[in-house]
Amino acid sequence: MPPLSSVDDLTFTCPVCGADVPRKAKSCPDCGACEKSGWNQDHYLDGLNLPDENFDYQDFAAREFGSGPKKTPVQWLWVIVAVVVIVAMAWLTLRGLW
Repeated sequence: MPPLSSVDDLTFTCPVCGADVPRKAKSCPDCGACEKSGWNQDHYLDGLNLPDENFDYQDFAAREFGSGPKKTPVQWLWVIVAVVVIVAMAWLTLRGLW
């Protein structure tokens, strides 16, 4: 009877994430590293088009979305009217005339 093989003989350690990978596996079940990438940590994220480590999100958002839409003169007029109405209602309420 041949000796029973240990668990270590049936798996190997993934060089990318350190998980146990079955010997005949085509890719790591945890991180997805595979034979085609050569199980190489330097190449496992190639082709994903990820941002660089020095990526500036604030700069990206400003370039992508701008500072928001500008208010038109008519919109500013309605903002001023709303403020005047609120101030007038508050004044009338405090004076007891409302």
